[in-house]
Amino acid sequence: MLSRLLHPLFRLPRPQKRLIQLVVDAGLITVSFLLAMFLRLDGWSFVSNSNVWLVLPAIIPISLFIFARLGFYRAIIRFMDMQAATTVLAGVLASTMVLIVVNYVALLPIPRSVPFIYAMLAMLTIGGVRAVLRSLYSRGQVRYKTRVLIYGAGSSGRQLVVSFRSGNEYEPVCFVDDDSEVQRSTIQGLKVHHPRAVQGLIDVYGVEKILLALPSASHARRREILESLEDVTVPVQTVPGMADVITGKAKTTEIRDVAVEDLLGRDPVPPNPDLIGANISDKVVLVTGAGGSIGSELCRQILRQHPTRLLLLEVSEYNLYCVEQDLRGLAQEEGLEHVEVLALLGSVQHTERLQSVMTYYQVQTVYHAAAYKHVPMVEHNVEEGLVNNAIGTLNCARAAVASGVSDFVLISTDKAVRPTNVMGATKRLAELVCQAMSSAQSNTRFCMVRFGNVLGSSGSVVPMFRRQIAAGGPVTVTHPEITRYFMTIPEAAQLVIQAGAMAKGGDVFVLDMGEPIKITDLATKMVRLSGFDPYVTEPNQTKHSLNGDIEIRFTGLRPGEKLYEELLIGERVRNTAHPRIMSANEVSLSLEETERLMSELMRACRSSDSRRLQQLLIDAPLGYAPNSELVDHLWQCPVRKEAVLTAMHGDFDSGPALHSVA
Repeated sequence: MLSRLLHPLFRLPRPQKRLIQLVVDAGLITVSFLLAMFLRLDGWSFVSNSNVWLVLPAIIPISLFIFARLGFYRAIIRFMDMQAATTVLAGVLASTMVLIVVNYVALLPIPRSVPFIYAMLAMLTIGGVRAVLRSLYSRGQVRYKTRVLIYGAGSSGRQLVVSFRSGNEYEPVCFVDDDSEVQRSTIQGLKVHHPRAVQGLIDVYGVEKILLALPSASHARRREILESLEDVTVPVQTVPGMADVITGKAKTTEIRDVAVEDLLGRDPVPPNPDLIGANISDKVVLVTGAGGSIGSELCRQILRQHPTRLLLLEVSEYNLYCVEQDLRGLAQEEGLEHVEVLALLGSVQHTERLQSVMTYYQVQTVYHAAAYKHVPMVEHNVEEGLVNNAIGTLNCARAAVASGVSDFVLISTDKAVRPTNVMGATKRLAELVCQAMSSAQSNTRFCMVRFGNVLGSSGSVVPMFRRQIAAGGPVTVTHPEITRYFMTIPEAAQLVIQAGAMAKGGDVFVLDMGEPIKITDLATKMVRLSGFDPYVTEPNQTKHSLNGDIEIRFTGLRPGEKLYEELLIGERVRNTAHPRIMSANEVSLSLEETERLMSELMRACRSSDSRRLQQLLIDAPLGYAPNSELVDHLWQCPVRKEAVLTAMHGDFDSGPALHSVA
C-alpha cells in the first residue's frame, strides 16, 4: 500500500526529486542533532538555549554541499549501492567535524559526546530513509517480475543478478552451477545449487524461467546442458555467446531465446589463413544470389578478406538492398570502407548481363549461389527451376570463361545426390555443367561445394517451427523418421571459401556436416525448451492426445521429398588440407554431351512433355529417381498449350531460353 502511495514521487522529474532530497536531508540533519542532544542530556531543556541553535546554520549547508559535490544527488535512489553509503559517510563525517569545530570555537553549551552521537544518528536517518525507499520501490515492482533461476554462477550470472535487481522484469531467486566448489554457497544473496536439483527448485521457488549465463561455454557443453533441461516445465533462455560479446554485437546481460545453433551447432574449426583469402584478397569478386541466406553470408566473409571490389548480383531488388545496407554497416564497423561494394540487379538467366558484368569489372573470382532451392516450389515450377538452376549455371560458366575469370565456385546441395525431386536434379545438372566446362578448357578453375541444410535460412524448418510454437501449434513434420544434415550459415560460407581455394579444376568438394538430425527430435526439443509439453499425432490418427500442450503432427512426405539426404554419390572420397572438407570423384559428361542434354530438356519443357522430360532426367547420369509425376502449374494452362503448339510449328530453337544455351 505504502509503495503505491510513493509511486507519484518516483515519477517526478529529476530536478524536483533533487530539491525534495535537499529539503529532507536538511530536516534529517536537524532531527539527528536534536536527538543527539536529547539522548545526551536526557531531556529537552536545551531547546530554550538560543546558543545551541547556532550550530545548525553551519552544519546543514556544509553537509548538503559535500553530498552534492560527491554526486549524492545524481544517484537514483532505486539503484543506490555501497558507493552511495560511502558518500553518506563522508558527508556526515564532514558535518560532524564542523560541529566539533564550531562548538570548540564558539564555546557553545554542547557536550563533547554529542557530535559522535549525531554522526551515528545522521548515518542511520539519511542512509536509512533511502534504503527504505529503495525497498518499497522494489517491493512494489515484485509482482510484475518474472522469477528466474540462473544457470551459471560465474561473472555473467552475477552481472545478471545486479542488472535484474535494478530492473522491472526479472527477479533472480537462485543459482545453479556445475562447479562443486561454489555449490551450497551464497553469491549476491542467492544460494547456489547442484544442476540435478533444477526441477525441485522450480517447485520450491516458483521459478517461471531458466536463464543460461554461460557465454563462454562450448557448443558441445551448451547442447549437453540444454538436453538436461528438456524435461523442465518452464521456458529456457540464454545470454549471448562470448563471440558476440567480444565483437560488441551483444551484451552479457541481454536475454535471448535459445538459438537452434545451441541445439545443433558445433565449435567451428579456425579458418586456414592460407586458404580463406587466397581467391579474394586484392581481387575482384562476384557473388550471384548475393541476397540469399548463403549468398549474403558469403559476401560478409568475403568483405573481411579485403577484396579490391565486391560485386553483388541479385534478382530481388529488396534482398539486394538489404545485403548492400548490411555490408555498408559492416564496412563502417570494421574499417573496410576501402572495399568497393557494388549492388547489381540481374538474373543468371540473362547471358548478356552476366557477360557484361564479368568483362567490364574484370572479375577474377565467382561464387555462384543463385538458385531456386525450395523443393516443393521447384517441383511445381519445373521449367523455371530448370532454366534458373541448370541453364543459369551454364550461362554463368560460359560468361566466366569468356571474360577470363580465374576461379568459379558453384554452391551445390546434398539434394543433388541421387535426387528424387526436380530441384535436386537441376543442381546435379549444374554440377555436370561445371565439370564439363572444366574439362573443356584450362583457364578458369571450376569447382563445386556440396553441403546440406543451413540453420536459419529462409527455407529452414527452424523458423517455421518457431512460428508454429508461438502460435500454439501444431508443429508439422512430414514423417516420423525424416532426417537432415545441418550446419550454421557462417561455418558453411567459411568452408565454401576455403574449398574454392583448394580447387584444381572440376573438383567436387563435400563438407563434413556431422551427424544427421532427426527432425522429430528437433521439433520436440524446441517445444520443450519453450516451456511446453509436446504430444504426437500419427498420420492417420484422428483423436488427439490431451497429455500435452503443443501437438507435433505428421503430415506425410511431400512430392519429391526424401527421408534422408546423402552427400556422396560414390564411395571414392579423399581428405583435403582442411579437416571438414572432403573431395569426391563423380561421374561427368563432356561439354558437348551436357549442352545436348540441356537442349533436349528445354525442348521437353517448352512442349509441356512431362513424361519425356522425366525420362531424360532419369536417363541422364544424375541418379534421378522420382517418387511422383512431374506437374508444372503452367503446363495445365490452355493459353500455354496453344502458345506451345504455335511455337512448335515455327522455329523452336530461337526461343529465348534456348538462345541462352546455344
